[in-house]
Amino acid sequence: MSRLTTDRTLACTALLCVAGLGIALISQYVFDMQPCAWCVLQRMILVVIAAGCVLGLVLRRIPGARALAALVTCLLGIAGMTAAWYQYTVASHMFSCDLTFADRFVAGSGLDAALPQVFGIYATCMDARVSVLGIEYALWALGLFAVCTLLGLIGLLRPGRR
Repeated sequence: MSRLTTDRTLACTALLCVAGLGIALISQYVFDMQPCAWCVLQRMILVVIAAGCVLGLVLRRIPGARALAALVTCLLGIAGMTAAWYQYTVASHMFSCDLTFADRFVAGSGLDAALPQVFGIYATCMDARVSVLGIEYALWALGLFAVCTLLGLIGLLRPGRR
């Protein structure tokens, strides 16, 4: 634990988020697991967490930049866990994700139109309910966001160390 510095937690978190997004895209394009609105919302959260971590590393000479990046990681990690849990417990049992928070947020961002290969919504929440190794995909995402949140907390507890 003493070797786990704020810089390392930010770098590790950014890599985990990029890997998570990569796995989601491989699942979509190689294994034909089409994303629903909640899946796409979680992709967006992963991108923002990764960008925040990288920005915190780039601006690390500015006092508080790394701590702010770690705090943003924690908050967005909690948001990601909430989205994944909602997808697992509620949305995956609905016939449609239309007009849910995730659908409105993704459509409102314009990313679904600007970059549909990554942020396009191609399935209903019920259709996107898939298990991998016996565990629903949304729970895998929840676990990834939990790890990101934990790493963010570690980064917050070690703000003065490089």
